[in-house]
Amino acid sequence: MKRRKRTEILIQGDGRLVKNLAAGIAEKYECREITAPEQGMVMVKMRESAKNSLFYIGEVLITVVKVEVAGKIGTGLLVGMDEQRAMHLAIIDAAYKAQLPETAEWEPQLLEEEQQISIAKAQQQAELFETKVSFETMEV
Repeated sequence: MKRRKRTEILIQGDGRLVKNLAAGIAEKYECREITAPEQGMVMVKMRESAKNSLFYIGEVLITVVKVEVAGKIGTGLLVGMDEQRAMHLAIIDAAYKAQLPETAEWEPQLLEEEQQISIAKAQQQAELFETKVSFETMEV
């Protein structure tokens, strides 16, 4: 599984999975904080569809942290103010970079979490469609 997909699953999914995976690594390995969790702002880039040009739509608040596990540095970065989850993400990222044996067991859990996210999104979409108004059929 690629890093981007894995990170999206960990951010969008249930916080317990992230916490449990990181706790398993923290129990067995030394996790050294390189950069303490801190908040910052980043510019959000969008593509304008008519001219296909890039522009900055605004800023978004992020939390970022870096940790070292088994000699590898992992980064945790997410939108919002969630220092704990950012720390857990950094530990998991470092574990993957260090190719720790525990990471081989995580793939099924991540795939299951991805399915749960898809089910929740589909359910939310169905709820939204129930409230959709069709103006074409409304009579004046």
